[in-house]
Amino acid sequence: MSQSNDAAEGGTVGVRWPELLVALGFMAVAAVVMFDSRRIGAGWADDGPQSGYFPFYIALAMFGAGAWTAGAQIVRWRRVEVFAERAQMRSVLTILWPMAVYVALIPWLGIYVASALLIGFFMWRHGRHAVALTLAVAVGVPLAFFLVFERWFLVSLPKGPIEALLGF
Repeated sequence: MSQSNDAAEGGTVGVRWPELLVALGFMAVAAVVMFDSRRIGAGWADDGPQSGYFPFYIALAMFGAGAWTAGAQIVRWRRVEVFAERAQMRSVLTILWPMAVYVALIPWLGIYVASALLIGFFMWRHGRHAVALTLAVAVGVPLAFFLVFERWFLVSLPKGPIEALLGF
């Protein structure tokens, strides 16, 4: 969908900056992976590929895809295309911000408590579920994950002060 005027004027967000920023971010992540792959060895040894061989070439392909997307966006910079309506962006942000808070809380509260808070928030705010059901699911799901990962698979996930108090 193309428009002749600036997309931001019509209550929409244009595709220019989101596409360019995501492509550049993709390239940055790929560059970090390539750099680290070279550090641990991205070549071919006598016994086969070194540890960083496959990650390096996958990251190289990611970097190329990001560069292609960024270049294509710069070439068609004058053409204004709609990325999303402002109301659609608000809907995305109602999910994005709680997820960002969740990720930020994991180092402080641990993954289980942060997950319980996130599930409870989404069930209460977006699902409008009853308090009893919200509490049951918000506590039950992280508890089930704790049992599966920590007890069954013996995989330790980030824990916070509450788990430390309980001796987990």
